[in-house]
Amino acid sequence: MVQTLIEFLRTLTNPDQLRQLLTTVFSGWHGYALLFGIVFSETGLLAGFFLPGDSLLFTVGVVAGAGGLNLPGIMAVLIAAAIIGDGVGYMLGKKAGIGVFARPNSKLFKREHLIKTQEFYEKHGGKTIIYARFVPIIRTFAPFVAGVANMNYGRFLSFNVFGGIGWVVSMTTLGYLLGDNEIVRKHFEKVIIGIIVISVLPIVFEYLKSRRAA
Repeated sequence: MVQTLIEFLRTLTNPDQLRQLLTTVFSGWHGYALLFGIVFSETGLLAGFFLPGDSLLFTVGVVAGAGGLNLPGIMAVLIAAAIIGDGVGYMLGKKAGIGVFARPNSKLFKREHLIKTQEFYEKHGGKTIIYARFVPIIRTFAPFVAGVANMNYGRFLSFNVFGGIGWVVSMTTLGYLLGDNEIVRKHFEKVIIGIIVISVLPIVFEYLKSRRAA
């Protein structure tokens, strides 16, 4: 079961295998639905943090460049998935937050932590939602925490839309433009690893910054 899942995830980050998957098993609207579901699950379901977000979008751009997908169409589908996914994550956090912090103090959480989180999101919330789009794992939990912190939904939505569009367009366009590059095609797996490493760098920088401040 685990090996099958790993092989499937590898398929999603290999342009040739992904193109074959979308033109055989998931042809037509089924392929678009599959990609929608993956992006939605990564951003809207807390259990989807392991899904290949950045590398998948890059690969989708490569496949679109090879004629396997309609670029504007798949961009629209994935942008919708990203925005709706974050919205669902926010609502889950908001509902969970009401239950968790219903009393002044609980066994696992303290009300003062919620207050501090609310203050943080009021000051840095928008920036956090946008930055989180480009950081694996963090983008899965950021909208949930925003909901727990009771971040103003109108403010959250505006940054959610802006971040979702920026993330999908930048990653797919990058794949679309670089997909025909001989070096990229020859070392595609290394390029994917590079994208993942670059995505994780903000976490490293923030960690080092906090350690220095401490």
